[in-house]
Amino acid sequence: MLKHLPRFAAATAAAAIGLSASFAATPAPAISFTALDGTELALEDWRGQPVLVVNTASLCGFTRQYDDLQAMHERFGPRGLVVLAVPSDDFRQELGSDAEVAEFCEVNFGLTIPITRITPVLGADAHPFYRWLADEHGVRPSWNFNKALIGPEGDLQGFWGATTRPTARPITRAIEAALD
Repeated sequence: MLKHLPRFAAATAAAAIGLSASFAATPAPAISFTALDGTELALEDWRGQPVLVVNTASLCGFTRQYDDLQAMHERFGPRGLVVLAVPSDDFRQELGSDAEVAEFCEVNFGLTIPITRITPVLGADAHPFYRWLADEHGVRPSWNFNKALIGPEGDLQGFWGATTRPTARPITRAIEAALD
């Protein structure tokens, strides 16, 4: 259905309708995030495992998806899935500090997934991971709670928008395939 569109248009159309587009097997470069506690979270450390990276925001209407992210961690984590939350204030819906984010996620959701410090996901200041998504795959978050599935070899396997819940069938199917 999307194969006749240029890669950017296909990826954008797929994300808009909640489908995973077919992406070139360009592995993510050596990229690290900084966790809320200041430790390094290197994608390379998770090589061989799929990683679901989600840009989040504490004050967003989609924040209830934190429960789904934790559920995905509990369901697929024992098989190797890593779920990574990346709080961002690019859409002006994040709390004012990393400490507030940590408290909010603990008190309201009891999250045990890795969470990064507040991180830009758009524009010139975007984190290198999000620049890689935009430059190499033509996808970028259009709102909070966009999901990028990175395969065991570091390639982008799917990208879904905010309205697609982490527990939605297209995402769970892609995770199952990445875990096999």
